[in-house]
Amino acid sequence: MSALSRFFDNNGRSLLAILALLTLAGGALAHWSDLSSLAGQIWFAGGAVVLGALLVEIVHSLLQRQFGLDIVAALSMSAALAFDEPLAANIVALMYAGGQQLENFAEGRARREMTALLGRVARTAMCYCGNGLEEVPIERLAPGDRILVRRGEVIPVDGVLVAPAADIDMSALTGESMPVRFFEGDQVPSGCVGCGTAFDLITVLPAAESTYAGIVRLVKSAQESKAPMVRLADRYALLFLIATVVIAGAAWWLTGDRLRALSVLVVATPCPLILAVPVAIISGMSRAASIGVLIKSGGALETLARAKTAILDKTGTMTTGRAGVVDVRTMSGVDANEMFRFAASLDQASNHASAENLVAAAKKRGLALSNPANVTETPGSGVEGTVEGHRVVVGGSNFVKEHCRSGDPYDLGDSVPPGSAVVAVGIDGVVAGIILLSDQVRSDASETIAAFREAGVSRFVLASGDRADVVRAVGTKLGIDSAHGDLAPADKVEIVLREREHAPVMMIGDGVNDAPALAAADVGVAMGARGAAASSEAADVVLLVDDLAPLAIAVSLARRARMIALQSVAVGIGLSFTAMGFAALGYLPPVEGAILQEVIDVAVILNALRALVPPRKT
Repeated sequence: MSALSRFFDNNGRSLLAILALLTLAGGALAHWSDLSSLAGQIWFAGGAVVLGALLVEIVHSLLQRQFGLDIVAALSMSAALAFDEPLAANIVALMYAGGQQLENFAEGRARREMTALLGRVARTAMCYCGNGLEEVPIERLAPGDRILVRRGEVIPVDGVLVAPAADIDMSALTGESMPVRFFEGDQVPSGCVGCGTAFDLITVLPAAESTYAGIVRLVKSAQESKAPMVRLADRYALLFLIATVVIAGAAWWLTGDRLRALSVLVVATPCPLILAVPVAIISGMSRAASIGVLIKSGGALETLARAKTAILDKTGTMTTGRAGVVDVRTMSGVDANEMFRFAASLDQASNHASAENLVAAAKKRGLALSNPANVTETPGSGVEGTVEGHRVVVGGSNFVKEHCRSGDPYDLGDSVPPGSAVVAVGIDGVVAGIILLSDQVRSDASETIAAFREAGVSRFVLASGDRADVVRAVGTKLGIDSAHGDLAPADKVEIVLREREHAPVMMIGDGVNDAPALAAADVGVAMGARGAAASSEAADVVLLVDDLAPLAIAVSLARRARMIALQSVAVGIGLSFTAMGFAALGYLPPVEGAILQEVIDVAVILNALRALVPPRKT
């Protein structure tokens, strides 16, 4: 960006508006003082200065292959000055410069929530270095560093909590007004604020790869994007310009009155096309961001508004993604809590999903875990090691049975609920029992599906790599139209492509295996609160909350924003052509036309800002 462009973006337009207002007022004062010649000169100067600045911007835009309807304003000011109508030129100059200020205000208001996200980026962190604390730039933090987060500070990087508990303000990411309590060992995302006592974190990612850094990149990308509707408006701008020139030329040629041509140019308002559409789209994106739904681009918002079919992954999307303990069964004489404690203590050494769930469940039950030793893990099968002097083995039933002298986990496996995972436990060579884990359907899943249907999504497909019988059971419980299980990533892509033949498709997932399907869908939605980075990168929409309910609201917001944008264009352009017709017939002089033009501009922009208002519940 050139220095001239930066000047106009920051202060130049405000100065031009002030100059146009002062020359208009100064010329009026001179006119009322019977100094008509001086009044004309003052008005001429005001219009000429603004016209000069406008021509510079037009040339700069054309050199960058950008075409805009500012040319209409330049034509009307040029014609007014050439036809010795300096008052009309000054009014158009004020309306143009004032319109730019109105545009800046409207877009600033529309971008408020996204701008707030960008404003919360931490710059430094208190890091334990040597024997003390040192404030360092977040770029210097590396995985494994220990940092102190004080009350009211923004968490600079993703980290693991090193404290019994901490209260975190998650509102920047989720919109949740109440603080969330995290416990020792929980991963805390960056961008949140510590709202209780100070606590320590062990960093797990560099600042550039942390949660909030990714969100900031997405927000910047969203702010710079252009919606297809906006690009369509750019193409219509040329047609509008041609129509304006034709009507103005015809009025002059048929009547011989050049002021009619000038009036047509003056009332030719470009705001419905160049302002209303982006303001409405950005307003919808900003409103969605305030509830934890980050829409990456205006095009994604438009597509989200048109979605009719939703394809949902099961695990982590319609279910919690965290398997909970549904039953603990032990052999005769074995204490259930003691077996559970030994198993969870050993599983602390494994990063398998079932092991993490087992450890979390043990901590939730208040069991005191011990450090394991001499651990050996067989990937995909199980883990064995020593806990408090006892030899413990945890894993699949066959794995545990092979590593024990006596007992059979299958003796306890009767009536296992569908979809449950069996974790067998052996202690000192004897099978001690089994622990049943099951991924639970989200408590609000049915209500969320109903909310999607109310928002206009009419068909739902469940697509999962889990067992087909489990997927069908979940689909039946939720009233899903079609359910498919045992799917590889390529199978999910095939389902997406098949559904796209009938209606625009929204794909919702949270894992690496969902990334291809998210990319193949018309609009991909990633559960980004704890989903895989690959799925978030492939998606068009990222949920910053571990909840689907805000997405249903975002669909309604997208539909409303798109409707308001179309409405603004239709009404605004209709009013503009009506005004041009009256001007061509001689019923609307240049000065009155310029005032009417600004009234139309203000009305259209204010209507576009309605996209910031939440849709009413029916």
